Amino acid sequence: MNGAAKGAIVGGVFLALVGGAGYGVYALVGDGGEGKNGGTGGDSSVQAGKGSGPVTDKETLATAKAFLAAWASGDERAAADLTNNAQAAQVAVHDFKERAYVSKAVITPGPANGTTVPFKVEAEITYEGTTKPLVYDSELSVVRGLTTGKALVDWKPSVIHPQLQKDEKLRGGSPATPPVKALDRNGKELTAEQYPSLRAILDDLRKTYGEKAGGTRGAEVWIEPAAQDAPKRTLLTLAKGKPGEIQTVLDADVQAAAEKAVAKHAEASVVAVKPSTGEILAVANHRKDGFNAAMRGARAPGSTMKIVTGAMLIEKGLVSADQPAACPPTATWEGKSFHNLKNFKSEGEPFSSSFAKSCNTAFISLIDNVGDNAALPREAKEVFGIGLDWKTGVISVDGSVPQVSGPAAAAAYIGQGTITMNPLNVASITATARTGVFRQPVIVKASLDGRTLATASRPLKPGVSAQLVKMMKLTATSGTGREAMAAVGGSDKGAKTGSAEVDGAGSPDSWFTGFSGDVAAAAMVEAGGHGGEAAGPIVAEVLNAG
Repeated sequence: MNGAAKGAIVGGVFLALVGGAGYGVYALVGDGGEGKNGGTGGDSSVQAGKGSGPVTDKETLATAKAFLAAWASGDERAAADLTNNAQAAQVAVHDFKERAYVSKAVITPGPANGTTVPFKVEAEITYEGTTKPLVYDSELSVVRGLTTGKALVDWKPSVIHPQLQKDEKLRGGSPATPPVKALDRNGKELTAEQYPSLRAILDDLRKTYGEKAGGTRGAEVWIEPAAQDAPKRTLLTLAKGKPGEIQTVLDADVQAAAEKAVAKHAEASVVAVKPSTGEILAVANHRKDGFNAAMRGARAPGSTMKIVTGAMLIEKGLVSADQPAACPPTATWEGKSFHNLKNFKSEGEPFSSSFAKSCNTAFISLIDNVGDNAALPREAKEVFGIGLDWKTGVISVDGSVPQVSGPAAAAAYIGQGTITMNPLNVASITATARTGVFRQPVIVKASLDGRTLATASRPLKPGVSAQLVKMMKLTATSGTGREAMAAVGGSDKGAKTGSAEVDGAGSPDSWFTGFSGDVAAAAMVEAGGHGGEAAGPIVAEVLNAG
C-alpha cells in the first residue's frame, strides 16, 4: 500500500481507502478469507432503514460498498440480500467463486455517476494447479426496493461480468470436448475472431468432431449460454488443449465477403453453395442474438418459393417459360383473395415474364388445374430435397412444405402460410434449379465421418432445369432482381426475389436468391422490405466473391 492510502479491517475484509473518494478495494482470498460466517455481508445495516423517493448519493455509496464487500468476501447470501433479486444474485456470486474457480478477487470501485457505480474486477482463476488472471470492468446501479423501500443493487447478470446476459452462467474447468482448428477448403484457418459469424458453426464442429479429430482438452473459463444449442463464449484459456484439425469446404474469401455484406443490415443472414457439389462456401449472420438463422432459421420464404412452384407447374405441363400465362391483378381461392404488388397485371406475356415480375396470381390461379394439394410438397421433397433430414456436418434445420388445404394451399404457392425455410434451404433450391439435381449441402465432407447424406427421389424432368434457369436469368436482367444483380459481372447469372409477410411485423422479410457461375446464394433480412432492396445486394456481394 502506498503512503496515500489508509487501511482498515471491516468485518474481516481488507478495505483500502484510496484518495478521498471513500471507495476501496475488497479482496477475497479463497479459503484463507472470511466465509459466510465472517464476511462483511452483515454490514447491511448501512442501508437497513426504509426510504422513499429517489436513491440518494449516500445510499448509493453505502449499498455499493456493502454489496462489493460481501461479494468479495464470498458471502453470497449477504451479497444477495443487498440486491432486488436475491435468488439470482446468490447463485451468481456462488458460481463466481465455486464454478468459475476464482481463488482471489480484488474489486476496485470508481466514482459514482448518479446511482451507477463502475468497478474493476481483478480476479485470479486457479484450476488443477494453474493460475491465471481475469481482469475486466463492470458496473452496478442502485434502486429503491419496491416493497422494502431499501436502497438495493438492481440485479443483472452483467454485474458479475459485463458479457453475461439473462440466464447465462459463468463456468470454468475442462470443456466437454477438445478444441478444433478448422480449415477452409484451401487450408486457411477459420477463427471466430476473424469470422464472427462462424462462432456457432465452429462450436458445432468442436462438439461433433473434437474427439474424432484427435484433439485433447485444456482448461478454460467461459460463459455458458442460456440456449442449449447456442455456442459458449470463452473468456480465458487456462491451459491450451491440443486442437484437432478439421477440414471444411468453406471458402475464406467468400466467407469474408459474406460477413461484410450482412454487417450492413440488422438481422441479416446469407449462405452460399456450389451447385455442382452441394459444398457450402459461406455462412454469415448479423444478429443481436447470435443465432445461426442462416442454417437454423424457419421463416416463410416468400416468392423465392416460386422456383419450386414453377418447377411443379412446368413438370405438369400447365405452363412453360415461353408460353403465355395470365397475370390478373387478383386471384381468389376458397374465399381468400390474393393480389400482386400494387395490383399490377399483364396480358399475353409468357410465364417467364410472370416469374421475373413476381406475379403472384399467375401461380395461384393455376391451383385448380393442379387439383392436388400434395403436388407442391411432393415436388419440394422428391426433387429439391426439402425435409429429407440433411446432415450437413453441423446443426441445421430442414425446410418444411407441409400438405395443407384451403387458402393455406394457395398461399404455399407463393411461399407464405405454413411453409418455412432458411437461407441454406433456399440457396440449395437455387442450386438444384441450376443443375437439375439435388445435392445435399455440407460443411464437412461425408467421408470425414461416414455419415449418410440425403438424396432426392429423382432429378428435374428433362428441359425443366433449362426453363428455370432461363426465367431466373430474365429476373436478373429485366425483372425484380435487375437492380441488385447489375453489380454481378458476366451474363451467366440468375435470381429470384421474395417478400414474406410476417404477422405483427411492420415490414415484410426481404428474401433474395441467385446464382453466378458455379455459386448459388440466398439471403434473408428480417423486416427488410422487398426482396431486391435489402437481401439482394447481400447476395450480389457474395456471388462476386465466389
